[in-house]
Amino acid sequence: PHAHGISAVLRMAADTASVGASDGPRFFDSGLGRTVKRYLGRTKSQETLVRYSTLVCIYLLAFCIRLFSVLRYESVIHEFDPYFNYRSTIKLVTEGAYEFWNWFDSDSWHPLGRVVGGTVYPGLMFTAAAMYKISAFLTAWVKLRDVCVFTAPFFAGNTAMVAYLFGKQLRDTETGLVAAALMAVVPGYISRSVAGSFDNEAVAIFALLLTFYLWVRAVHLGTISSAVAASFAYLYMAASWGAYIFISNLIPMYILVMIAIGRYSRRLYLAFTTMWAVASLLAMQIRFIGFNHIMSNEVLSWNAVFVGLQALEFVLFVRSKLPPKLFERLVYLVALSIPIAGVAALFLLIAIGKLNPWTGRFWTLLDPTYAKKFIPIVASVSEHQPTTWCSYFFDVHILSLVGITGLYQTLVKHRTDSTIFLAVFALTSIYFSSIMVRLMLVAAPAFVLLGALSLSDALRVFSASLREPDEDAASSAATPLAAAAVPTSSSKAGTAAAKAAAKASKRGGSQSSNLPYHREFALLVVLLVAGGLASYTAHSRWVTSEAYSSPSIVLISGWGPNRHVLDDFREAYYWLRHNTKPDAKIASWWDYGYQITAMGNRTIIVDNNTWNNTHIATVGRAMASNESAAYETWRRLDVDYVLVIFGGLSGYSSDDINKFLWMVRIGGGVFPDIKEENYLTANGDYVITSKASQTMLNCLMYKLSYYDFGIVTTQHGQPTGYDRVRNVEIGNKNVRLEHHEEAFTSEHWIVRIFKVKDLENRF
Repeated sequence: PHAHGISAVLRMAADTASVGASDGPRFFDSGLGRTVKRYLGRTKSQETLVRYSTLVCIYLLAFCIRLFSVLRYESVIHEFDPYFNYRSTIKLVTEGAYEFWNWFDSDSWHPLGRVVGGTVYPGLMFTAAAMYKISAFLTAWVKLRDVCVFTAPFFAGNTAMVAYLFGKQLRDTETGLVAAALMAVVPGYISRSVAGSFDNEAVAIFALLLTFYLWVRAVHLGTISSAVAASFAYLYMAASWGAYIFISNLIPMYILVMIAIGRYSRRLYLAFTTMWAVASLLAMQIRFIGFNHIMSNEVLSWNAVFVGLQALEFVLFVRSKLPPKLFERLVYLVALSIPIAGVAALFLLIAIGKLNPWTGRFWTLLDPTYAKKFIPIVASVSEHQPTTWCSYFFDVHILSLVGITGLYQTLVKHRTDSTIFLAVFALTSIYFSSIMVRLMLVAAPAFVLLGALSLSDALRVFSASLREPDEDAASSAATPLAAAAVPTSSSKAGTAAAKAAAKASKRGGSQSSNLPYHREFALLVVLLVAGGLASYTAHSRWVTSEAYSSPSIVLISGWGPNRHVLDDFREAYYWLRHNTKPDAKIASWWDYGYQITAMGNRTIIVDNNTWNNTHIATVGRAMASNESAAYETWRRLDVDYVLVIFGGLSGYSSDDINKFLWMVRIGGGVFPDIKEENYLTANGDYVITSKASQTMLNCLMYKLSYYDFGIVTTQHGQPTGYDRVRNVEIGNKNVRLEHHEEAFTSEHWIVRIFKVKDLENRF
């Protein structure tokens, strides 16, 4: 029916185009016009046109829905880590790749510095630099900052297209279209891909899904070329994000599952062997990875399964050459010797230091309590906290429900090599996302593909039921045809006609038509699916607009005519840039290091790289110490200014007072003289009122945050010194500073900068 409809539209367009064109030939009468008309008159061509038009719309939707932050604020980089990526991209574009690889950043981690080229995943920077160079070559003069801002929306559209190819590989074209549409607006992916999110995940999710798609395709085709293509996608993933470890463990796990369920094939062997060789060589070209791709315990399964597959193929070869009894004896001996030799080799490599140990983040994924016990700096990050149930509905909406039926289809109903891989991917990513909320980003594509399988199947089955002819009309039309086709004297002809009628009835869906009210039920299901998808789209739009499009660098208070922009961060950073010496050293908590370096252009003590826990603990110890002890630390580190974030006046809750206990825990993990209980009340409460401990009231963080705050009225009907975040009156309103002096406080008191005084005998 849709083909006849499109043909009618084309005829109407041709007739319309001919109106007023009697003096000249019509378009469809020309050679090109006849070719277009003949092409579009075919059903397959019309379907192709509709499919690609739909994909273009999905791409535009994926791009445009991520522009709320630019429309509401401005074209600005978000959060914290993206500022280092932006600064690195500037270095790469202006000075070239050679200088970038050999860049020693003396403006960070003073006095240690940082070798950037060997401690960074460069995929994002090189991608943005290539896009900028290409646009300049095409004379599209776009600012580098704008290229960085729009990189994430651009790759979101690309990810939706890969989801289409993946869904098509899993089932058919319809499943691919549903997967692309769901991927375009899934909130779990939007959270890290809005305009301005110039972080590794902006391109890494595209690389992750592309690697998985090409891997599944390589297993399906069993060709070397397809495995090499998957290897290059793996290279892009390894260059972009540390989650390449997930791929290098998931693929071996999938191979073991395939062997366990008896679906091992030479196609699987060829795909993995080729990918292991090529991908390993490519990944080792990344300086941050190097030989860790072979020597690290985190990729042990990647290498062990490769060796195991070679052994398996050798065993299969030997079995084809030896008698059965002799082969059984050989297998018995090998089964005893190989595990013993493997375990011995593993312990030997670890003992001599040839295998790098597992990192703390790796252990955290296996034991959710590990970071809280042993690595407080990892546990202090909000995105490393366990995921709540409501977060699943918030980030994937109805996909958390329909994904269950999709998982059933992958394991039971439509089990293929591709769907088994999707099941392994989904189960592992869902497990890891439950441990760390950040990994909802990895689970979102799995939910999308499972939901696409479920929803496309439901729409296919029940929409077919709606297209069936009415049962009474069909039976009345079939009766005279059967009577005419079946003579009473020919039983063979009657039997043949009956078989033909049964075949036609089966093709028309007679099984569902036997059910009472089947069309009404099908209509109800289709309406429920349509309503769910409409709710999913509305939820995604609302989440994108309200929750994920607010840059942390610019804050908004109120709505409508009462809307106020709080631009304290950039105000303070520009004050640093223009009012301090170029070689000034700034001490702050590590959260703000990247922003200070990028926008303030000043040297910082610690930043978001968090590679040196002792250095961060030193800053935490200074913040938790009294002013005199902190002053000694600042003098040893050559600190000129101390920056703190304070929300007591504006109501900004992500301030340093709320983060202070993490500074105590991290500092206490290295320096035993800092004990958390000293900053709590006798009942174990963390307060800032007069009930707070003397250690808390006299520590440097408390003094810098509440300096001169005791004389400020913040809220009508409340006393002076009323903290609007903690909703209490502070305990020490008469703060005096001996070794620090206030240098700058932003308009809404969110950023406060204090100068560290020189010694009295210095000029």
